[in-house]
Amino acid sequence: MQRLKTRAQFQAVLAGATVARTAHFALHRCALDLASSAAPLFASDDVWLGAMVPKRWARRAVTRNAIKRQIYTVSAASDVGLLRAAHVVRLRAGFDRKEFVSASSDKLKGAVRAELQQLLARAARSPAPAPLAPPPSSPSPTTSSSS
Repeated sequence: MQRLKTRAQFQAVLAGATVARTAHFALHRCALDLASSAAPLFASDDVWLGAMVPKRWARRAVTRNAIKRQIYTVSAASDVGLLRAAHVVRLRAGFDRKEFVSASSDKLKGAVRAELQQLLARAARSPAPAPLAPPPSSPSPTTSSSS
């Protein structure tokens, strides 16, 4: 499994389809198109994964890092079966700080792990993505002259 590193890679995947959602997470997927350009975004035909945990939904750095670690750990499990494509797991809602008082508690990690397993199980049932096609070129306007 390869990790997404550049902003362009994340943007390409986020432009793709959302294939699964749970209460707190969304999984985006983009098919790999290795032959499209001289410098492709994804160098190998492998499973690519990125994690987005915005400060808006997890204020403490220790919480963001714990959630990212859970994302990479759960996704690396052999029984997940992610397709050979690029994926981004995005936190889309915050965990209740009244229920999860500690920034990095075992209770929070367990809740995150359970929800990620549910997210990846839903994604495994979704169909494979089609490769990205270049945007359609707009035809030049033709002027018709009437006499």
